[in-house]
Amino acid sequence: MADNLPKSSERPIEWRIGQGQVPYREALAEQERRNAAIAADTEAELIWLLEHPPVYTAGTSADASDLIDPRFDVVETGRGGRYTYHGPGQRVGYVLLDLSRRGRDVRRFVHGLENWVIATLGDFGVEAWAVPDRVGIWTRDIDGAEAKIGAIGVRVRRWVTMHGFAVNLDPDLTHFGGIVPCGIADYGVTSLARLGVAVAQEAWDEALQRRVGEFLAALSESEAA
Repeated sequence: MADNLPKSSERPIEWRIGQGQVPYREALAEQERRNAAIAADTEAELIWLLEHPPVYTAGTSADASDLIDPRFDVVETGRGGRYTYHGPGQRVGYVLLDLSRRGRDVRRFVHGLENWVIATLGDFGVEAWAVPDRVGIWTRDIDGAEAKIGAIGVRVRRWVTMHGFAVNLDPDLTHFGGIVPCGIADYGVTSLARLGVAVAQEAWDEALQRRVGEFLAALSESEAA
């Protein structure tokens, strides 16, 4: 019976690997459902890695002028940020955690996501960094200029997080041309493949999982403080 189920705080975090391409609207609906369940203490927290068919998503700060060529479905998401692209060859990580027992520090959560992705990219020999006041994960492109290799966008409801990050393994980079990614027009977009680093989804997922303990420990430091 439901009354006998352990609370979400007593369950291990579910690590879910999406198979095939998951339609964005379907994934968004599942996040909203799971967010409510975690907040109600009826289901465990969730880290979900997956890939979407081509889609443009709009955050709460999206500017219509940044939507240059809506060649794909455009979905309003409720997350922070502006427009971004998801599609094949890009690995998306949705992170649904209960911050009410992890320090209630949204900024630390976002920095934790950034550091988790940056450290994992480093495991594949790619130096990356976050830039204050410029959303995303950045690296040095093949022409020497800074370029975005990953996106970060989150939403918090009932102190439970939604959305997360996306990293370009080997997407069609021309698909980003339909938007101004995250409203930043002065920098390009790159990928691991463009940098000459071939990384299969399975290898990326395993590398992320090896470092998840560091990410969670950083959140716990906020609670201890």
